[in-house]
Amino acid sequence: MQKPLQNYIPALTGVRALAAYLVFISHYAYAFDENFPRAVQRFLNEMHIGVTIFFVLSGFLIAFRYFDSFKLTGDWFKQYLKNRVARIYPMYFLLTLGAFVSYYFTHDQKVTNGFGSPIGLFFMNITFVRGFFDQLKFTGIAQGWSLTVEECFYFSAPFIFYFAKKYNKFWLQWAVVTGIGALLVVIFSRVNWYGFFSNFTFMFLYTFLGRCFEFFAGIQLALIVKKRQAKIDGQAKTWFTYGGFLLIFVCVWIMSILPIPKGEVAGLHHPFGIVTNNYLLAASIAMFFYGLLTETTVLKKILSFKFVELLGKSSYIFYLIHLGYMYDFLHRYFNKWNDDIFELYDKWGKDWNSPFQYDSLNVLYAFIILNGVAILLFKLIEEPLNHYIRKSDFLIKNKPRNPENNSEAIKA
Repeated sequence: MQKPLQNYIPALTGVRALAAYLVFISHYAYAFDENFPRAVQRFLNEMHIGVTIFFVLSGFLIAFRYFDSFKLTGDWFKQYLKNRVARIYPMYFLLTLGAFVSYYFTHDQKVTNGFGSPIGLFFMNITFVRGFFDQLKFTGIAQGWSLTVEECFYFSAPFIFYFAKKYNKFWLQWAVVTGIGALLVVIFSRVNWYGFFSNFTFMFLYTFLGRCFEFFAGIQLALIVKKRQAKIDGQAKTWFTYGGFLLIFVCVWIMSILPIPKGEVAGLHHPFGIVTNNYLLAASIAMFFYGLLTETTVLKKILSFKFVELLGKSSYIFYLIHLGYMYDFLHRYFNKWNDDIFELYDKWGKDWNSPFQYDSLNVLYAFIILNGVAILLFKLIEEPLNHYIRKSDFLIKNKPRNPENNSEAIKA
């Protein structure tokens, strides 16, 4: 019989690795263009669904751990923000700093997207503000736009819980939040201010106001699990795990057959692609998570393996470094080594293949190396800093016996 659900659920940590790797596939699907039919290429290109997995998971974890214990008091909120900062901010700050240091030497325009003040943009990145501007969302660490969405949720979650409990209007909040986003687009769509809420596609795909349903789906899952927790024994035979997993990839297939709007790169940007990604996919992911929580399956066991758990713990760093200056650094050296090897072959008079001549293999090498770097950074920097901040007097004086301040118990 399965033990009662605890704050830390190994299989959901393994899911983080799965989500990060799906995003990696979406960014480097081009490396397989020559090897797969167009339909498969389109399918791989829609693996951005890892971001939706992250959002639903965040909604579930925060609600599962805080919904019953939150208090809208200064001390509680300080402790809550302290835990969030400890989990998210140190590595984001350090890696963002690395991106702008790299820009100083390389002048890579991907970092600034032509913004006039790199220093000003750096501060917009480390404060997460850049995520509100369409033209700046991919600056710094490009994939870091999703952290603006996450931080907006973290800040909003206690208030969402408060209104859900006080007025019992949980799902009405989702409509209100989305409506606020739509209103901002109506107001600012004609204002030329770096794309601040400039269009509905940006609002629905890159802001919390447009993607809040994914978090609400996770919260609703947490409330269902909490209500049924006493009955959960891991022996359910309702196939939520595999049914949800299948539906997730049905959603991917739907987006892969949609027309790609002009100037975009995926079916995700089609209006029905947005509906599929933000709503149908979120519900499918919640179903999948419910299966992982209530059923004992082979997939759950795999996601709970110690090594997969380690990959999950380091996946936040992997997500931040898999695209950008670290990958570019590796790519430059792969190309250099490839040239050096062919020069050596010419001297030997050999017509051999180079281990670095194929894009698909280079992507695999980068995947392995970046995972190794992520694990090292997690063990040497992220985890120690996480524990240090939680045990420090940052924002609020440390109380060792406070379970909310126990860095081993709180993993969200």
